[in-house]
This record gives sequence, C-alpha cells and structure tokens, in this order.
Amino acid sequence: MKHAALTGISPAVIAELKNGRARTLELTSAHNIITLTEAAPGECIFVTSVNEEDLSPGDPGIMVDLLALNIGMRRIEVANSFFYEERERMSARIKVQFRGITLTRDVEGRKWGDPTKVEIVRSACYRAG
Repeated sequence: MKHAALTGISPAVIAELKNGRARTLELTSAHNIITLTEAAPGECIFVTSVNEEDLSPGDPGIMVDLLALNIGMRRIEVANSFFYEERERMSARIKVQFRGITLTRDVEGRKWGDPTKVEIVRSACYRAG
C-alpha cells in the first residue's frame, strides 16, 4: 500500500513527534503541499528528514496518523518608505500523531507536481498507546 511522504522534515520535529503527543506542523515547501493535496484526515503518512530528491528505498522515517489538514493561502503585507508590497504564501497546517518507526521499500512521484508516495516496510513491533 502506498502512503503519502513528507520529506525534508527537521530531525528535531521528528524527535518531538516520537514522544507520542499530537502536534500541529505548518509546512510551506511546495512538494509537501502537493503531496498533502491527495491526503485526508484518518490516513497514515510517512515522515522523513531525507530530502525529496534523495529519498530512496531503505531510508528511515516515521509513520504518523493525520488527524487534521488545512491547506490555505496567507497574505503578507510589507511596507516601508519607498514601496508597499503584498505577497501571498501557501501553507499546509497538519495535526499528526506518532504511530511507529519504519523504512521505505519503494518510492514514486519523482516528477515535479506529482505527490511523493512510498511503500513502507511493515513493522513487526508496534507502539502501545
């Protein structure tokens, strides 16, 4: 079974998620937002600190349960004495909870604009929670 993969996540964030508490993350990288467009709350997602272009079979990561998902546009206004600038930034806010540690078995979605999906190695040991 293929799972959405969030890549390039900070090792500190992954360590925090391993504590077992649900956490809310804000993601701004385009490849992760594209991947989340095909995800829905209740699904299991693979999270790794490995960059998208380097992701390959055997890379470590964690599985998390996607509890909430919100993708939206945020307006940022910058003003100084010479000009007034308005920018928009797309971001995804997700609430996730740790499920277990795993490895990738297969990776797909290498073209720009395709969601990153991985097949994982099923763990023989699960976290009691």
